[in-house]
Amino acid sequence: MSKEIKAIAIHLPQFHPIKENNEWWGNGFTEWTNVSKAKPFFDGHYQPHLPADLGFYDLRLEEARIAQENLARANGIFGFCYYHYWFNGKRILETPLERKLKNVKEDFPFMLCWANENWTRVWDGGEKNILLEQKYSHEDDLLHIRELIKYFKDDRYIKSNGKPVFIIYRPNLFPDIKKTIAIWREEVKAAGFSDIYLGYALGEKNQSLLGEGGFDFSYDFQPNFSNRPSSIKNNLFKRYTTALLRKFKWTIDNRYELFYDYEQFVDLQINTEFKSKVYPGITPMWDNTARRKKNYFALHNSTPQKYAKWLKHIVLNYPWQKMPENYLFINAWNEWAEGNHLEPCQKWGKQYLEETYKALK
Repeated sequence: MSKEIKAIAIHLPQFHPIKENNEWWGNGFTEWTNVSKAKPFFDGHYQPHLPADLGFYDLRLEEARIAQENLARANGIFGFCYYHYWFNGKRILETPLERKLKNVKEDFPFMLCWANENWTRVWDGGEKNILLEQKYSHEDDLLHIRELIKYFKDDRYIKSNGKPVFIIYRPNLFPDIKKTIAIWREEVKAAGFSDIYLGYALGEKNQSLLGEGGFDFSYDFQPNFSNRPSSIKNNLFKRYTTALLRKFKWTIDNRYELFYDYEQFVDLQINTEFKSKVYPGITPMWDNTARRKKNYFALHNSTPQKYAKWLKHIVLNYPWQKMPENYLFINAWNEWAEGNHLEPCQKWGKQYLEETYKALK
């Protein structure tokens, strides 16, 4: 491999209060609100996930943002991919990045991923209990790309051969994504770039959007919810026969239903072939029970060593030479309410970051 791997960590900016969240969830709500009140479902369930080195930070503060950048850089992370929120001209959670743009001391590379889902009361991006609805039009496409160009022109913005890299989270929601992409490419070229390097998060409904679909690449969004092992509940049933369960009137708690063993999940991903034009992705851990009491998804018993096994497999076996860049997307830097973070926690300290550094270097 001739080029260094560029590990890009997904970054959530919802760690400061905003007017909308105050109205929906109560004054002072931030991501920490759900994180701090999480409870374990059973013995051995790792909750709550509480921060260590960086503490309960507020991303309006320069000191907090710089501390994140310094920690990431020191542990082999190339840049952050910030979730970007746009609702027909309305911006949400934009303050941390807006302040970074004005501060030359925050020199860490960054890019954007448009989290183009509805905001809902149940945190699922669906069509019920909508707080902010995502609507699409070609007029909005034009307005949006013109707003994005100011970020693309920043020297710190991540580019591939001079082309700003931009990702759409849910391209399947667009009524005419090809037309949207055509509008964007035309505007980006008019702004002085040769083109845009456009990608999307690969998911169950986003399988055929490369090439003629208009996109240049996708990345393997992890966890891959469609490629999962048997749940812990099913494994418990296998351990105790049905007859034995009936005899002693035992039941297996339904709270185990949507818990999956992290190592079994990792083995499934390792044994899945890499896809053409799809950059690799990985998650150190995942447990969104802090956000959801129903329809959650949890990878149980993650450890830094099990994560390192998966990461080393990607580093050594991904066909890097077939792609124009060596991007590796890590989900996530700080999704604390989804139990999904490289940032140090009180249980593991810096071990996930240390394993990341060792595998990449």
